[in-house]
Amino acid sequence: MFRNISEVKEYIEKNDVKFVDFKLIDLKGRFRHLTIPAERLTEKTMKDGIGFDASNYGYRSVEKSDMVFYPDLSTAIIDPFVENRTMTMFGDVYVIKDDENVPFGQYPRNIVKAAVEHMKKTGVADEMIIGPEFEFSVFDSMSYSIKPDDISYRLYSNESEWSSDDEFSNGYHTLKKGGYHIDKPQDTSFDLRNDICSAMKDYGIDVKYHHHEVGGTGQQEIEVELENMLKLADDTMIIKYLVRNIAAGHGLSATFMPKPIYDEAGNGMHVHMMLKKDGRNIFYKKGEYANLSQDAMYFIGGLLKHIGSLCAITNPSTNSYKRLVPGFEAPVTIGYASANRSAIIRIPSYAKGESNVRFELRNPDATCNPYLAYAAILMAGLDGIRNKIDPKDHNWGPFDLNLYALSDEEKKKLEHLPENLKEAVEALEKDHDYLMEGDVFPEELIQNWIKAVKNDLNEINKIPNPAEFRYYYDL
Repeated sequence: MFRNISEVKEYIEKNDVKFVDFKLIDLKGRFRHLTIPAERLTEKTMKDGIGFDASNYGYRSVEKSDMVFYPDLSTAIIDPFVENRTMTMFGDVYVIKDDENVPFGQYPRNIVKAAVEHMKKTGVADEMIIGPEFEFSVFDSMSYSIKPDDISYRLYSNESEWSSDDEFSNGYHTLKKGGYHIDKPQDTSFDLRNDICSAMKDYGIDVKYHHHEVGGTGQQEIEVELENMLKLADDTMIIKYLVRNIAAGHGLSATFMPKPIYDEAGNGMHVHMMLKKDGRNIFYKKGEYANLSQDAMYFIGGLLKHIGSLCAITNPSTNSYKRLVPGFEAPVTIGYASANRSAIIRIPSYAKGESNVRFELRNPDATCNPYLAYAAILMAGLDGIRNKIDPKDHNWGPFDLNLYALSDEEKKKLEHLPENLKEAVEALEKDHDYLMEGDVFPEELIQNWIKAVKNDLNEINKIPNPAEFRYYYDL
């Protein structure tokens, strides 16, 4: 980790670095980048920044698009996927106001920093600690077509049962929903996951474990150790970058789409969390339900109260809601429980001590912008603590039973997640004041997000679905 420009320049000269690449994040959470010759990284760069046109990033229109990027030297590392030796790093974005550069309130990294500062000012805690679980699918190939005469997609997986009659089949295939912890030779992506985890270590990301997931079509999971929110927001971007590029290097295609395969397990991004103050886990209270403190319960209450609007940020794709259906270990019921994967909030029964007591939010998926998602989760939880929202007062649990097995009458008494993206966006339109507390989420950003998600929704809704031909062609 570099502390100043002198250390970076010395490293660049000693290691023959040719270019310096800057990673930026657009509104949706995709990487953008711009690159300079290594010799152009100077003290002046750190003082004046690098100007760029942000009109294509989704934040502002052309007439107000001039912004300035400032590198964060502490994030610098050599990019393993570039031929000419290239150093890459994150940074922060500023806007020009009254001839002065000030932090751009809508930039995702700035949102996370603002949320953490707001948390500190409340006096509740000084650290938000999170640990996402990354699920993704790996295919041998994929293609799609969106043409007037051809609406289709095709996925190929040597590992799947579909390919059992292929002339190149070796007879070893993973059964539908039969992939959990499956071993070689069915686990064809073992070496791929090892390579990904080795690269993550080089980036300073601590891996807890990795394994084949439930899906019988190359579904994977990598879980990381708990860390502070800003680092893991950056790390989430890095992990997605590593997964895609290393898979491509293996001649494979990787996706974090929540539901790429019909009638198979979907890809979530469960987020474990705890708050710390002065190094102490404030979610711990020995002897209470699951050893969770009252503040932890209030935090859960805030998440559950705002879960509909949160979904528009944590699950912002139309594909997200094809995953959030019963029968695939995906949550649909608003509630919490211990060791129960059918509830939105699950409290791991194996995490009982002060150092590791926590809970996980199970609905998010990796189509989200991680900075906005993690910050929104924190803001919802803080709202719960501020307003003392106890989930037990709202029939939100604890649900220590299989929620999927309830009768229809019993299910009607419970609250559920939005069934589609339209419902989630409408919830966000009605319920977003909690995000704006402490000026963390600017109103303009929320409106830009709603507009962007609605645009996706409207465009996708115009496209005929192949299943519609099955159901309606002969009517």
